[in-house]
Amino acid sequence: MVVLLLLPIGVSNAGIMDWFKRSSKADKPPKQAAAPKQAASPNHVAPRQAAPELASRPDADEKPTLAKHAESKCDPAKFRLLVDVGHTVQSDGAMSARNIPEFQYNLHLAQRLVDKLKSEGFAATRLLVTEGKARPSLFARVASANNWHADLLLSIHHDSVPDKMMEDWEFEGKKSHYSDRFSGYGLFVSKENPDFESSMNFAKLIGTQMRAQGIKFADQYTLPIMGKYRHDLLDRDAGIYRYDHLIVLQRTHMPAVLLEAGSIINRDEELQMASPERQDMTVNAVTTAVKQFCGLPVVSAPTPTPDAQAKADR
Repeated sequence: MVVLLLLPIGVSNAGIMDWFKRSSKADKPPKQAAAPKQAASPNHVAPRQAAPELASRPDADEKPTLAKHAESKCDPAKFRLLVDVGHTVQSDGAMSARNIPEFQYNLHLAQRLVDKLKSEGFAATRLLVTEGKARPSLFARVASANNWHADLLLSIHHDSVPDKMMEDWEFEGKKSHYSDRFSGYGLFVSKENPDFESSMNFAKLIGTQMRAQGIKFADQYTLPIMGKYRHDLLDRDAGIYRYDHLIVLQRTHMPAVLLEAGSIINRDEELQMASPERQDMTVNAVTTAVKQFCGLPVVSAPTPTPDAQAKADR
């Protein structure tokens, strides 16, 4: 049985960096590849589980509070934004270069995002944590979002690469895999979503804010080497790809976007993704995008420095 959790925000703020502690021994270079540039060697500890406390289930009969995104402002207190934690404890997604499941990265970033949005007045924002195997959990997410009459769905993920691109290395005495070839964020939308235009609009707002912070987008999805993971690039400036048949984007009744926040199979970027600084950049970018999507006044996006812009363009 698939169990859906709509969690109240108030769970522990302990982060992924809390899993990383300095090694008592000097870093050892990998056996098959050069060690990443890093200030300290993080150790893996037991992953934190989602909080067991449940909020009341959304009322399927409650009428939606839909915003006219391009025509009028929404009421932030009533705007129903669902932040979906990609993957599940049972099917935890990609494994990072340091053997931490993607689900844990997704959960922590999503929790921080919901905390931020609530603090900015989006009181109806909810965190969606799904249990079960991979494919059934996708349908469960869609059912939860549709029954709750969400106005907008954002699914949080962290990126990897196809297995054929992996290289071996040893981390903390344990064999692992990495690929330092690609990095950056990616945004995905489905043209089969019933509100593709609004999905695309929201993705553009996120991408614009990410680039303004100097974060590059992952441009590898157009390459033949990606095989079945290859996707059409819809907007190079914002870093948006087309992923028509992804269930969580295709079958939801509201605009939906999937964000790959960065690559955790890239050894250097994994350390960045675990840092509060990079998480804050992503959380602030998405929060500003939500405000813009809702038609609220926001402080103009910062103008990136030449170095930051060059980094984002690479």
